[in-house]
Amino acid sequence: MQEIADDATLNRATFYLHYPDKNALLQAMTGVRFRDLIERRAITFTDCNGALRAIALGVCDYLAEATSCPSQLARIPLEGSIIPVVEDMFKEGLAHHGISPGVDAAMRATTAAWAVFGAARRWFQTPNRIPAEEMAARIETMVNPVLFGASQ
Repeated sequence: MQEIADDATLNRATFYLHYPDKNALLQAMTGVRFRDLIERRAITFTDCNGALRAIALGVCDYLAEATSCPSQLARIPLEGSIIPVVEDMFKEGLAHHGISPGVDAAMRATTAAWAVFGAARRWFQTPNRIPAEEMAARIETMVNPVLFGASQ
């Protein structure tokens, strides 16, 4: 924590005013970076149509960029930083989607976030992998029922 504060030319107490720990900082940085990746591809969505595919494509891009980083970032467990960001995006989307009463939207968001990350990670670890856009379409097909399927 002291190294981070020193590099940012902040007092440790100032750092803790904004972030409770290193993981919170990493998650905030990941959120900004993730949204930048989606923006860089000029992917926009104003409703649910295309949002899942855009998020999946963003996760594929994130994995490709973060794991090629030669710094210490490449050694950080990526799921701890990207899954909460994706989960929050799904929660926000589900809140606007108007799902049935009694449906646990938080559980759906969590399950879908892990599914997107897991599929994207498998894709990234596959030699001679298909293009990210094609994988994002496959992820969308697999995860859509988790987010918007039966109300149980």
